Order: sequence, then structure tokens, then C-alpha cells
Amino acid sequence: MASVSGREVSFRDACDALDTALAGPARHDILGEVSKAKTFDRAVRHLRDGMRGHRFEAFGVSLFAGRWVKSFDHLTRADGFHILHDWDGKADRFNEDIIPVEVASYAERTVRPGDHVKGRVALSVLLDYYFVHLLALLALRAWDEGDPNSNLDTVSRLLGRLQGPGGSGQAFARNAETLILIATSHFEPDIAAYERLLLKVRTLDPSHRLSLATTHAAILGCHLRFGLEVTYAFNLGELRADNVPDYPWLCEALLTLLEAYASTKQAGHEGDGTGRISEALLLALTPDPQAFLGSDPPDSLGVCAGQRARVRDLFAAHRSDLLQDFEAHRPTPARYSPCSFTFNFPHNLVKGVVVDAVRRGVPWSLTLDDLLTAVPNPQAPSASPLSLATTLMGYALLSPDTIRGRPHPAIVYDPVAGLRTFENTIRLLAAPS
Repeated sequence: MASVSGREVSFRDACDALDTALAGPARHDILGEVSKAKTFDRAVRHLRDGMRGHRFEAFGVSLFAGRWVKSFDHLTRADGFHILHDWDGKADRFNEDIIPVEVASYAERTVRPGDHVKGRVALSVLLDYYFVHLLALLALRAWDEGDPNSNLDTVSRLLGRLQGPGGSGQAFARNAETLILIATSHFEPDIAAYERLLLKVRTLDPSHRLSLATTHAAILGCHLRFGLEVTYAFNLGELRADNVPDYPWLCEALLTLLEAYASTKQAGHEGDGTGRISEALLLALTPDPQAFLGSDPPDSLGVCAGQRARVRDLFAAHRSDLLQDFEAHRPTPARYSPCSFTFNFPHNLVKGVVVDAVRRGVPWSLTLDDLLTAVPNPQAPSASPLSLATTLMGYALLSPDTIRGRPHPAIVYDPVAGLRTFENTIRLLAAPS
């Protein structure tokens, strides 16, 4: 529990407060109040001030009061994670403002909607971006009290409400597990925090661990591949040395996915579920398959030697089936493939999506998860992940990072590189370890 003004606030209390805000008229009333400003930039300023103080009101009446936020944030920082604050690599410190406030400040300076309707949508997207950060904060507190599986389901339900008809229409993530991955993708000085969180994740039931592993395998595959190709110029030693916390997490994801794959094959229940699992396994192995399947593992996997041995055994037992299933994910020019998608950090992807939606006054119905798979999903939105990926790359090209002394976009969609990655990975996996 968190203490707010001497009163204990439980996880359930905080969820109920957000449920009330997301289900009721709070968001509509907040937008109505800030929209009274004569110009868009002034409206954003009022919205930003409310985010900064976690309090929105009109004529002394509270529209939303997140009194619990600072206390929950303090607890999460004690765990080693700064969910609400981004890291400034140049200043070597965390930024003073929370991420939604920083994005709102950017919108205040640069966005000029063409009409009132688009301005209202932009404000609504910014407000939902604020609330999704509060949901991510709650997801990290799921282990504080009660059943963490049930608690994560509650956060997922609230996320569905946030992304439902009463909001901006902007999508962020499919579930609480993805929120955890987005929220912890920032740089953290306390790298042991990732090991402590992994121990918590291992206490979840198989369904939640599989959900988290499926998304995280894809995220780490795309992220580490970006590092290998751009940051480390295909030097595996540098990749392994500079991403020590990622390797045990990737090993855990691989083991969870391989166990699910083996179970599904044994039961004879194949279909879309197997497709997502095999796709996630392929993506997880693209940056450095030998780290998990070869005879000379990196030092970072010493803490999970038993899990790695199990990964090797399961992969060897199902190699033929896996290689056959992997072929279904071969990149082609005619369809989107996450094998062709690389990026530095997933929270920057989400930030880029939000900035684009605010600038155009048009929300995206695609979540981060939709950028990490090409497996058909009848429930997925009709929007094109290829269109979103190339839009994000366009922004990244306009503001490239300086990497190894040269400008390079932090988000890349390259079908040629994707096919090359696929073929190189299959060649390595086909050879006995």
C-alpha cells in the first residue's frame, strides 16, 4: 500500500479511482475545461499543468485527483524503475518533468491544428497518453498486494476502457504486460532492477508469462537487432557487453515460448496461437542465436544456465518443426514483417505515434503490439502497420541520432535488411549446435 497524506491507498483504491475517471465524464469534462482557452497552445498549457500536478479541476470542483500517483511512483523508484520520467543521456540524469508533460510541452510549441475538431482530438490524445502512464505505473505495482495475475487483468481491463469509445481513439498496448515492457524500456542506472523484476514475473501464471514473453521476445529481437546493425556495427561482443540485463530476459522469453510451443504441438492444437509463438521465437533469435543455442554462451547468461540448457534441449527436439513454421514468417515485399523493423527503445515508438497523432489530429488504432507481428488477426484494426512503421521512420529520418559519429534514424523499416536477417538466422538455426 502507498501512503497519501497519512492515509493508506491500496492498489485496488488506485484502480477504482482510475476506473471512475475513465468510465465517467472526467475526460470529457477535463477537455471541455481546457478547451475554453482561446488558442490551442494555451489549452495544452492548462492540460500540461494538470498533468504535472496530477490534478484537474473546474471552479474548485475536482475532475480528477491522482493523489496516489506520487506515492506509487516513489515505491516504483525504490524498485529501480522511473516509469514516469525519461533519461537524458546528454545530461546524465532523469528529466524533471514526466513524459506526458514533455510531450505536451512539445505540442504547445510546435502544433497548430487546422481546425477546432483536430485540436480537440490532439488534446484528447495527450490526455489519454497521460492516463496510460498511470496505468503502466499500476501494472508495476501488481505484486504489492493480492494476486498479481488478477491485478494485471484489472489493469488490462482499465486499458481497454481507456482505449474504448469514451476516449481519443488512440491505441497504445494490448494489455498490462505490454505496458510493463514499455514502461521499463527506459535506461535505468540500477541494472539489478531488471533481475528483481524478472523474479517477480516468474511468479505469474503460465498465461500471463506467455503473453509477456510473446511481446517481449519481439521487442528485444527488434531492439537488439538495431543495436547489432547500427550501434555495434555487427560486433557481437559489444552487443553482449552493452546489453547485459536483456539476455536473461530474452532467455526467459525463449524458454516460455518453447515450452508453450512444445505443449501445443504435443496436444495437436495448432493454428494462430502457434503462429504467434513461432514468430516471436524467430524474432527473439534473430540478433544472436548462438548466445542461446551455441556452445559458448555470454557471461550475462550465467545466472540462468539451467534455463538456457532447457532452451537448447527444447529447440533441438523441435528443430525440424520450428524451421518449417519459421518459413511462414519469411519477409516478402507484399506484406509487413517485423523482421524488417528495428528501433532503439519501444517507449520512443509509442511517443512517436502519439506525436504524429497530435500533429495530424488523427489517432492511430494500432498498438505497439500490432507493430511486432505479421500474423493475421481478425480482431486487429484495419490500419496498416506498414504505414505506421514508415511514418515513424520518416520522423526518425528528420531527427537522426548520432551513432558511431554518423547520423542514423532510431527507427528503421527495411524489407531488404529484413529478408537478409531472416535468411542468415535460418542458416544458423539449421546447423546443429
